Amino acid sequence: MSRISEDGYPWDMVFHTRFKSMLRNILPPIVRKWMMEQQLNRWFNHANYSLEPKNKYLMKEPILNDDLPSRILYGAVKVKSRVTELTETSAIFEDGTAEEDIDVIVFATGYKLSFPFLEEPVVKQGHNMVSLYKYMFLPHLEKSTLACIGLIQPLGSMFPTVELQARWATRVFKGLCSLPSEKTMMEDIIKRNEKRIELFGESQSQILQTNFVDYLDELAQEIGAKPDLIPLLFKDPVLAVKLYFGPCNSYQYRLVGPGKWEGARHAILTQEERVLKPLKTRSVKAASTSPACLLLKILGLLAIFVAFFFQLL
Repeated sequence: MSRISEDGYPWDMVFHTRFKSMLRNILPPIVRKWMMEQQLNRWFNHANYSLEPKNKYLMKEPILNDDLPSRILYGAVKVKSRVTELTETSAIFEDGTAEEDIDVIVFATGYKLSFPFLEEPVVKQGHNMVSLYKYMFLPHLEKSTLACIGLIQPLGSMFPTVELQARWATRVFKGLCSLPSEKTMMEDIIKRNEKRIELFGESQSQILQTNFVDYLDELAQEIGAKPDLIPLLFKDPVLAVKLYFGPCNSYQYRLVGPGKWEGARHAILTQEERVLKPLKTRSVKAASTSPACLLLKILGLLAIFVAFFFQLL
């Protein structure tokens, strides 16, 4: 998929909203995955470019690349099937074709999860899962003095994810937040892993995959930094609507709780302006809006408000 999404905004600003996360959670899995496929194929039909995956109804981390379709079109990149055999200078593929006179082969095989600097049984792996409570804490330790930060694959930016993980870990180390019992943590690990397999499959490369907005809210809930949208809707409706329908980023978790920042509200309401400011290299006169377009926008906003209200009930 392209880094550029609707209206030219970065894709994660458009994709990662609480509203869209809510839709993904309440829709049946087959519908949700079909909608995801349709969205990914808007830029170009992956089947036409021989890029449609065999397990297309499993959610995978998106490959962000603006150059790939054009490079396939003019022949700089050739899409092939799996490699079944290598000779000294050629590669043979499962469809029977071969590429000769190959100079370099890059094995992009990923990495194996390991902790060579820890005692062997500390971080337990097996049954296609890692025994970490919310991908961070070891449930069997006598004291919560060790946390894994960044050992996760969110369907979104790593930086706000790691920031919230670090905020929670430091509060646990200080004794300001407590972890549940080992039994409760293990039950959560097993349940979370079952949900992960349902969404992302059993591939070893997806063992740490998780949804973005849901996971951020979980971490923020632990430290008391998750914004409460229902009271906020009556106290500050403009901000509440922005939190629900706008990009979900680190600013949202600086409105309340430890680490509260007075500038968070202004940053949330003006984030689109800051994204577009570097692009405003010349002044362009805005086109006038017709009454029909204005009416459609008003009706659309009313429909969104009704959907938002019923979701909060």
